[in-house]
Amino acid sequence: MTTIRIGAGAAWWGDRVEPAAWNAERGRLDWLVFETMAEATVSAAQVRRRRDPGFPGYDTYLDDRMAAVLPHCLARGVRIVSNQGWINPEAAADRIAWWCRRLGHPGVRVAAVDGGMLTDRIATLADRVLETGGPVAGLAGTMVSAEAYLGIEPILAALDDGARIVVTSRVADPSLFLAPMVHAFGWALDDWARLGQGSGIGHLLECGAQVTGGYFADPGYKDVPDPWNLAFPIAEVGPDGSAVLTKLAGTGGAIDRRTVKEQLFYEVHDPARYITPDVVVDFTTTRIVEEGRDRVRVEGIGGAPRTPTLKVSIGVEEGFVGEDMFFYAGPGALGRAKLARSILEERFRLVGLAADDLRIDFLGVNALHGPASPAGPEPYEVALRVAARTRTRAEAAKVGREVDAMAVSGVGMTGKRVPHQDRVREVIGVWSALVPRAAVTPTVTMRES
Repeated sequence: MTTIRIGAGAAWWGDRVEPAAWNAERGRLDWLVFETMAEATVSAAQVRRRRDPGFPGYDTYLDDRMAAVLPHCLARGVRIVSNQGWINPEAAADRIAWWCRRLGHPGVRVAAVDGGMLTDRIATLADRVLETGGPVAGLAGTMVSAEAYLGIEPILAALDDGARIVVTSRVADPSLFLAPMVHAFGWALDDWARLGQGSGIGHLLECGAQVTGGYFADPGYKDVPDPWNLAFPIAEVGPDGSAVLTKLAGTGGAIDRRTVKEQLFYEVHDPARYITPDVVVDFTTTRIVEEGRDRVRVEGIGGAPRTPTLKVSIGVEEGFVGEDMFFYAGPGALGRAKLARSILEERFRLVGLAADDLRIDFLGVNALHGPASPAGPEPYEVALRVAARTRTRAEAAKVGREVDAMAVSGVGMTGKRVPHQDRVREVIGVWSALVPRAAVTPTVTMRES
């Protein structure tokens, strides 16, 4: 093949569905790729499954996404790679096969990629927590999950076995996009130059609309046309891994040197050594050329041999957060808010709130930068956000109880919302470690609609 067209279908779990459907229907794609897992997704899914045995363990929006794109993909021969399997890719594959049958397409091969879960073995495989230097064994008793970031190899095995749709557990984001390139062009798994270039393109695509103007607009400084109508990007990839990034005509946003450069360095600590399971990527040699409106060529990304280890994301129970808000408006709003803060601080002492951290912020005044926030004009409206981090759920619940009391036992003209939502949430910390590659054995399970 001279070129392949790979379209983005999601950048995270809560992303919009419509742009994926547009790409599937009008993008003339060969491949559609969904990335729906952030670092905390696996741990959050594990926590939910402990509380809800009926939780299937895959992306909670999988049905919405498949209903939107499968009719177009199946009709047009578009193949799908997705990490929507979360902690149960086999159940996700079963569900996708069910959708294929419902849409009148029997015989579609759907593969589930798994095998990265190391929760029971991580203490014997990994020595130190990367962020703290402390022993991994020290996390025992609070560990929720430990899962390695897989690379392209199990996806390639599934594609080589005839899978039209591959759904995975935790796979490194660029690898989801790199696998279709390697499969289509037959690159060797030690062709570091092409793997580096392809992984770089995958990194540009993985965050979806961030490269088409999403998370980019800054009015008067970085204006984006029709930002309510953003499409997800499409890459026209050549056999050498170079690509033209583009988007559907008639959609909002923009793809230009600025949007591409911002996304290129997104979440990249060392541009010369961006480590993935498949290759170490070097962005410092990248060439970015605007070929026309919403058409940007990206080439020259380098690659070096992959590392002998894989990264593992470890989810750990770290207590609870109790959180609530209330409001003041009109002249003197900030003064009333300050008095309310002092009242709450005293009442938390009276009820013996055992908090590892307590914050009472004035939104719009100091909530983001705290003491470093510059003094400004007296605000007309002030919202108070109260949050405490605690070891137990019972302690976290004290925040909501005391905020509720402010409605009638607080400061004049307190605006209090009715607490329909849960004001206590469990905190899952995410830490990292390295394990030998040989310790991780991916699996591929095939389904057929």
